[in-house]
Amino acid sequence: MVVLPEAIDDAERRTTTSQSTAAWGEPSKVVLRCGVEVPGPTTDPCVSVNDVDWVAHEDEATSIWTLTTYGRTPATEVILDPNVIPSSTVLATLSDAAQKIPASKKCVSVDKSVSL
Repeated sequence: MVVLPEAIDDAERRTTTSQSTAAWGEPSKVVLRCGVEVPGPTTDPCVSVNDVDWVAHEDEATSIWTLTTYGRTPATEVILDPNVIPSSTVLATLSDAAQKIPASKKCVSVDKSVSL
């Protein structure tokens, strides 16, 4: 948590009241939670950004994406709307912090065609 960036794109980091969370923007454009359940095998797409694998799940009703680090314990979850802030910018910015948690495994198939 201490190595998270102060800004993602034009969204400044703001104070949260919940432990192991961070948020950027007012209203929030990006929300991060650390210590979430580690994802198991899934049919959801996996994308790799700067050597960090993320399992991507889209809520089709809202177009909100939940991305969870794969192969790292504890896992980190990022929630964003790619219509509000580019997911590639968010994941690239958060990769350095996510890499502080060593990877114990990688996605079997990284889908480079997924458009977030």
